[in-house]
Amino acid sequence: MTRDVMRPPDSPRTDRVTYVELFFDLVFVFALTQLSAYLYDNQSGLGALEGVIMVCALWWAWVSTTWVTNWLDPVKLPVRGAVIALAFVALVISVSIAEAFGDRAWAFAIAYVVLQVGRTGFIVWAIARHDRAVSKDFTLVLIWTVAGGALWIVGALLPLPWQLPLWAAALGLELLGTVLGFPVPGRGRVLIGAWDLSGPHIAERTALFVLITLGEGLLVTGFAFAAKESSPETIIALAAAFVAAAATWWIYFDHGERMGSEAIEASDEPGRLARTAYTWVHLAIVGGLVLVSVGDKEALSHPHEHGVAPTLVVLGGPLLFLVGTVLFRWVLDQRWARAQLAGVVALAVLITAALLWVPLDALTLSVAASLVLVGVTIGETVGRLRRGRRSGG
Repeated sequence: MTRDVMRPPDSPRTDRVTYVELFFDLVFVFALTQLSAYLYDNQSGLGALEGVIMVCALWWAWVSTTWVTNWLDPVKLPVRGAVIALAFVALVISVSIAEAFGDRAWAFAIAYVVLQVGRTGFIVWAIARHDRAVSKDFTLVLIWTVAGGALWIVGALLPLPWQLPLWAAALGLELLGTVLGFPVPGRGRVLIGAWDLSGPHIAERTALFVLITLGEGLLVTGFAFAAKESSPETIIALAAAFVAAAATWWIYFDHGERMGSEAIEASDEPGRLARTAYTWVHLAIVGGLVLVSVGDKEALSHPHEHGVAPTLVVLGGPLLFLVGTVLFRWVLDQRWARAQLAGVVALAVLITAALLWVPLDALTLSVAASLVLVGVTIGETVGRLRRGRRSGG
């Protein structure tokens, strides 16, 4: 490609999130909805393992594309066309989720591999003449991606007892590559810490995906409520779901979301910080929000259900979300968020009590989780205001 399609430095477009990137994100609204439905219908140990693999796969497909569009300028027509093509492949992934461990395993695997290999191959080709160092880095990424893709394809062709470990190994290989810097004998490895990234772009893109995940949760809850007869239980469950959504929004967006871009811009190793905070830690945040929507649907559909599965589904989502936000804050400013830690402890106590001492139904657990999240928002906001006063802000 003779035309330079990289984002122009020192320009308003350097940090801008473009509309075609938001179009790409729209596909993941449907993907997350399908994923929530799958997790709701498969509340078992095996279903949990399969759900973890699909959450990781969807997140990896999305966040890897975000890293590529941090380098490439989606305003340029070749890049815009590539993003739209990737959106179609992501749609194929989305419609295959319900049968990803069944009749559509091959469709899910092939689409996922096409998205991962195609996107990485495109950036290698697109910038080969314009930034040889970055092109070389992504060539190493491409080699690892192809190796992982082989595991996805082979796993899809084999029965479930082989499919599950092979797909888990494929995801593990991609994760290992990011940790080690995608080393290839004779070609070196990627020095991710030296990558010069746009902190505001990555922070805003990820924040928008968190917002999309919250919207998917409200969508699932709304459909579940509309399908039920109105009753005191369903009304309480709907209110608890909305309160939980508002509280999680507050916890993420009130203060912590703004810290990301500033921390990356000030870091000596922006690539390494962005990888840790947004590629790894945000997986827990997004996974927690997806599980929150499953728990909300459980409380609406089976408000009086007891047992291990309802307890872990309803309380596990808020717990995982808070763990993710605690780690996110620590990575960015080396400070433990006390309010979130208190919320983690409270939810852990609730889970222990519900499983060992006092069986609580799904509706009661949902209300309790919402109250814990509200308590975290109050504690976080009060702490932030006090710190602002002490610093003269």
